[in-house]
Amino acid sequence: MCLNISVIGYNYHGFANYMSPLTEHQAKIIYRPLDSKIFLEGTAGTGKTTVGVERMLHLLENGVPGNSILVITPQRTLATAYVDGINSSRVPSGGQVTCITFGGLAQRMVNLFWPVVARQAGFGYPVSPPTFLTLETAQYYMAYLVRPLFQEGYFNSVTIDRNRLYSQIIDNLNKASVVRFSYTEIGERLKSAWSGEPGQSRVYDDTQACASRFRKFCLDNNLLDFSLQMEVFVNFLWPSGLCFDYLVRTYRHLIVDNIEEDTPVAHDILSDWINLCSSSLLVYDCDAGYRRFLGADPENAYRLKDVCSEHYQLVDSLVTSPEIRELTEQITRRLLHEKPPSFSLDPRPAIAHRTHRFFPEMLDWVADEINDLVNYHGISPGDIAILSPFLSDSLRFALINRLDGYNIPTRSHRPSRSLRDEPATQCLFTLAALAHPEWQIPRNKFDIAYALMFAIEDLDLIRAQLLAEIVFRYKNSVPTLSSFEQIAPDMQERITYLLGERYEILRNWLTAYAQNRRGELDHFISLLFGEVLSQPGFGFHTHYDTGEITANLIESIRKFRRVVGPQLQKAGVPLGQEYLWMVHDGVIAAQYLQQWQADVDDAVLVAPAYTFLMSNRPVSIQFWLDISSRGWSERLNQPLTHPYVLSRQWDRSRQWTDVDEVEADQITLSHLISGLLRRCREKVYLGLSEFSEQGYEQRGPLLRAFQSILQNVASEENKWLS
Repeated sequence: MCLNISVIGYNYHGFANYMSPLTEHQAKIIYRPLDSKIFLEGTAGTGKTTVGVERMLHLLENGVPGNSILVITPQRTLATAYVDGINSSRVPSGGQVTCITFGGLAQRMVNLFWPVVARQAGFGYPVSPPTFLTLETAQYYMAYLVRPLFQEGYFNSVTIDRNRLYSQIIDNLNKASVVRFSYTEIGERLKSAWSGEPGQSRVYDDTQACASRFRKFCLDNNLLDFSLQMEVFVNFLWPSGLCFDYLVRTYRHLIVDNIEEDTPVAHDILSDWINLCSSSLLVYDCDAGYRRFLGADPENAYRLKDVCSEHYQLVDSLVTSPEIRELTEQITRRLLHEKPPSFSLDPRPAIAHRTHRFFPEMLDWVADEINDLVNYHGISPGDIAILSPFLSDSLRFALINRLDGYNIPTRSHRPSRSLRDEPATQCLFTLAALAHPEWQIPRNKFDIAYALMFAIEDLDLIRAQLLAEIVFRYKNSVPTLSSFEQIAPDMQERITYLLGERYEILRNWLTAYAQNRRGELDHFISLLFGEVLSQPGFGFHTHYDTGEITANLIESIRKFRRVVGPQLQKAGVPLGQEYLWMVHDGVIAAQYLQQWQADVDDAVLVAPAYTFLMSNRPVSIQFWLDISSRGWSERLNQPLTHPYVLSRQWDRSRQWTDVDEVEADQITLSHLISGLLRRCREKVYLGLSEFSEQGYEQRGPLLRAFQSILQNVASEENKWLS
């Protein structure tokens, strides 16, 4: 039943449709008394976030000051609906509602109460201000401390990229802080659960030694990574009366969405806080917990139900068709090896599939089907998502290139994508190396060719390689570019004078900058982009995504300069040189919110499955690539950490076995698939390839589950017909 009450005044890309009516169950929760303490649960697509936003607006419209309302989400992207609601015309004038993550709240409190807690927490310079580390700068300092240890034999049996090694050590520290055990226990916890080769114990010892060294370095130098921010807040500030009273008195009304994706330490704080606040709304998404690898604990989150006096559950999906709902029920049961119920209706109208022998054939089929949907059936590109368990650079390029051939716009986001993987970044860094030869950043003719191709509009790879072969030289170990005028006339004609003129503009600008230095690396990139690359005739002029990448890169460098700049200046090391080497080592860039906000564009989304889930918006059509791959179910190899062993739910008297691994993979796959289907309105297209992207034969559990459904529904159909 629906009430004649509409969600109006804001347009967020959650599950509710703009101007959509509220159901009777939603309205009942929203308009509860202002002092209610509510626990709301339900699966994705049942309208829980709509209730959260409308409850916030209901409080504001009934005289609750905005600055007394605190909205907490586990990830900034999940707060988009609330931010849009706050910016709507329905919000009365007054104080501003605070939307924040729990980690952001901890950082604010540490910064605010730093003089009170610095000495007690053991920092080396308690009278000096703290320095908060981003993921990038934390990995930089971790690399600084760990690199010399490789020569001593540390991690000699580990064969993963250095940046992944650094990030896994940091991840261990983060898990210790959010699960609430001492960071000195990391190695022992991992070793006690290990049941494989004895040599792995040495790796865990090395991991512990590096984590301890990093923590000591941070304390000695007033550096706070995420783990130290959380520990200072939870262990020193929250128990103190000053911070506790400030938060409880300031924020009298709590709205916490997606609590299943948050950490045990956040749940502990909320358990205390709810008892003292005026009202609260906790929103729990059943069968979720997609951020478990980051410390999410759905089981611990559900215990908060006991703290709330009112319990509600939303059951009916406002998103999916009946066929999609039937498919969800059937496949999740099979993935968990449970007996599925009898078919209530035929789910096959919600499925489209085709088997291909080779991987590129499957990608051609996907592009052809999307072209048919967009250009002949009126489906909006923004209502289509192409999803895979992992998104390699080659796969991303292949899909976008095929859809470009049909003039279908695409957008892509991969949070784990390194800065060095972006072609625009490679171009900017190559040009920076040419403008700063004293940094001695190695570049070869292939780098120059690709940089010129990307920087100069209409310059193809063949002519770019030809141009680089002629103009690029090392003179006295200094990289230089010669003038286009010095090239032989026949080669000038082959390259064309128009492209030669653009090359000369770029070369002269770099030469002038090298002779008259005007600032740090971020200043250089900003000037280069504004004065040359964004101008007509150059590669960044019409490609707006490169402008976004450039802006993110400049922001990253500025954060790096604020944190690391003073130390590098003392050491006499150019900041730009150090930053380029850091990116060369593969340090992952921070997640920038504007990349997620770009998802509102009317373009086909190409993304990993988990990235799509955390964007929290449904689409009408989903394409799942390579469903025969085991990558849909198998956990990434993490030799230095373990998300289950380092969780609050793990029994420390046990060892992690293959049985545990298989069971965890089954549950994870079931939750992933149900989460995707509950965010699909009409149809899912299954891409099948006998051979993987790497050329291997495959037959994963997701494929077997779908085959079981199709075989059983065919049998049921024969019974119905007879």
